[in-house]
Amino acid sequence: MKYIGAHVSVEGGVANAPENARAIGARAFALFTGSSSRWVSKKISDAEVELFKERCAAYGFAPEVILPHDNFLINLGSPDAEKLEKSRKSFLDEMRRCEQLGLTLLNFHPGSHLKAMEVDACLDRIAESINMTLDQTQGVTAVIETTAGQGTNLGHDFAHVAHIISKIEDKTRVGVCVDTCHTYSAGYDLRSEEGYADTWRQFDDIIGRDYLRALHLNDDKRELGSRIDRHESIGRGTLGEDFFTRLVNDPRFDNMPLILETPDDSLWPEEIKWLYSRIEK
Repeated sequence: MKYIGAHVSVEGGVANAPENARAIGARAFALFTGSSSRWVSKKISDAEVELFKERCAAYGFAPEVILPHDNFLINLGSPDAEKLEKSRKSFLDEMRRCEQLGLTLLNFHPGSHLKAMEVDACLDRIAESINMTLDQTQGVTAVIETTAGQGTNLGHDFAHVAHIISKIEDKTRVGVCVDTCHTYSAGYDLRSEEGYADTWRQFDDIIGRDYLRALHLNDDKRELGSRIDRHESIGRGTLGEDFFTRLVNDPRFDNMPLILETPDDSLWPEEIKWLYSRIEK
């Protein structure tokens, strides 16, 4: 079973997320549980938590197909002591908000060295930050998102992700989300049939298939290996329709959230419908 959805709005409260997901024909969804651009978010009330859980249950959204995303300020590998402390505090709050909502995944970008520390030292610091957070929480898996490698962002090389995972003490609570746009821009040729097979072979060999928890389904405005993060609507970018047809028919992506972050949200119902239509019966 494929669980395809999108990163939906939480305007008016997180309990509106499952409503918004249902409205576009989604069977999975992503959300920010708080602000995407502030260190500290407003607390979620008990009433809002209960309504969120009720709506998820009513519409068939199990925790395993809901993929919260942390805020964009967090840098778990920051070389700046003050920013690192703020990032760790904010990440812990994000994890606890997931606990409160009964969710089991938290997606995040690994971090950036900002040209102020060595790559391996930054990766070690990211792992340390994750370990500190997992020690203070329970039931939520930290899901590392692959990146395009823009600027000094780490996570564009599968070896980066494997390095982080190797340092995680509780490996039952760490996973990976592969963003199709990011991964293609990072230099993994998902578009060609041979490149597609090789990319996933490398993922299995370097990271391990058991760690895959989710995908972000985004076409790419840029070319292979551009190292630029620019999402495009499905079938309108350099990855193209054939890639997404291949992906939705690949059984390795069953029973996990497959989340659109494409730039035109008015197209989400159409994109979700099209993706389901490409699944061979």
